Amino acid sequence: MMDFSNYHDEIRTLIPPIIAWYRENKKDLPWRTAPTPYHVWISEIMLQQTRIEAVLSYYTRFLAVFPSVQALAEADDEVLMKLWQGLGYYSRARNLKKAAEIIMEQYGGELPSSAALLRKLPGIGDYTAGAIASIAFGQSEPAVDGNVLRVISRMLASYEDIMLLKTKKDVTALLRANYPEGEEAALLTEGLMELGETVCIPNGAPKCDRCPVKLLCLARKSGIEEDLPIRNVRKDKRTEDKTVLLLRSENGRYAIRKREKNGLLADMWEFVNLDGFAAEGDVESYLIEQGIRMLSITPLVDSKHIFTHVVWQMKGYQVVVAEESDAFLWKTRDEILSSYAVPTAFRTYVKLMKE
Repeated sequence: MMDFSNYHDEIRTLIPPIIAWYRENKKDLPWRTAPTPYHVWISEIMLQQTRIEAVLSYYTRFLAVFPSVQALAEADDEVLMKLWQGLGYYSRARNLKKAAEIIMEQYGGELPSSAALLRKLPGIGDYTAGAIASIAFGQSEPAVDGNVLRVISRMLASYEDIMLLKTKKDVTALLRANYPEGEEAALLTEGLMELGETVCIPNGAPKCDRCPVKLLCLARKSGIEEDLPIRNVRKDKRTEDKTVLLLRSENGRYAIRKREKNGLLADMWEFVNLDGFAAEGDVESYLIEQGIRMLSITPLVDSKHIFTHVVWQMKGYQVVVAEESDAFLWKTRDEILSSYAVPTAFRTYVKLMKE
């Protein structure tokens, strides 16, 4: 087992060239133009599990509607979720509002500068707290995610499993003990992130020829850079079969409903769907139970959506019905597209509704 506390000298040696490299090579991103605590917070939450390219347009639209903590705390839930539609992991948006309300009540509308206080806010974990504290406030606090763990594992030739909490804690403690303050804290946090995203990449061989610390990298010196980092094997995702019903009334309105307040896609709007793969006769029986008379049914294309721990396998039907049952909310296509946040999991059927 590796003792990370023996590598303080190596870490201190890595810091200056990483900062210098970042100054020269940093990407031009909107949240870096004005890295206020609020801007850093919003960008870091959006960037969780999401590619930078996908976040750019969302970030701009989000700030146009919610330019401040106060505006976010007072946000209409439906408007908030509609703005978030397509980014996925919708609990992030709900936690943003909850945290904004707390910041207004307890901190006068200003994010606290301490990582310890930031971690107490909904949706802010160790990584996000470290990112806000170092980038926005210049605190001597690292932000350790998969990118940083990969960089440090290769730099120190570590065979410790980066999926283990102990490895993350050890790397965090090592960095924290040697982290700079002020502007350099921000530059180091951003530099480590960018190095992991663009050079010391996760898939494929690292681009060592472009690395500012290639001569210091212990893995490269030993020729094991492509063997690291070590990650344990994740459990297989479970699969759930579903039948999605694109219910349309004779009035041209579609049926949607709200999911439960807890669990996957909590409190989001969705098309009516049944567990398992239902035959046409099963669909008709279900609709009769809801007090709805089916006029026609047409099979739609199959679809699949992959979540973190589960895969939805979906088959669908376009169903024209005579009645608009009170069991569902009935809205026109344009109303759904403009005002109701339907998760990306149903994007195939949203597209079919558009057409």
